[in-house]
Amino acid sequence: MADGTTLNRAETRRIALATPSGFLAFGLGSGLSPVAPGTVGTVAAIPLAAVLLQLPFWIALATIAVAFLVGVWICGVTGRALGVHDHGGIVWDEFVGLWLVLLFVPFEWTWWLAGFVLFRFFDILKPWPIRWLDRRVHGGFGVMIDDVLAAVYALIPLLLFMRLF
Repeated sequence: MADGTTLNRAETRRIALATPSGFLAFGLGSGLSPVAPGTVGTVAAIPLAAVLLQLPFWIALATIAVAFLVGVWICGVTGRALGVHDHGGIVWDEFVGLWLVLLFVPFEWTWWLAGFVLFRFFDILKPWPIRWLDRRVHGGFGVMIDDVLAAVYALIPLLLFMRLF
């Protein structure tokens, strides 16, 4: 997976902040973190999730679906501007993935922490078919779909645990 290491920081920062699509793709700037931008981006998604999840379930789900579709476009545009398919600083996919997880668990810090940890675990580990898709599906859709699948993987143990207890 290309990580954008061939671009210098100043050029990456300029592209990330120059347009609304770059700003969103870089998670409101959180993807510019020099250390663990995916994790920092996921943390940055939490306050927006707290607001989003005050909406009725179906409206929140529709909003996340729209955020996914917008993400396909903004991540594709930004990736092309950077010359890198899935630059490490593009974290809108982490926003959408985490929102999807948190939508299905109780609005309590223990559930949100578990959701965060499991989502990051599966996003980093990329079990099949996530890694397969990550290597073969490019553009904005490729950037977005692996995080949606990581969200699904994270939800499986969370929902099982909720069902059992």
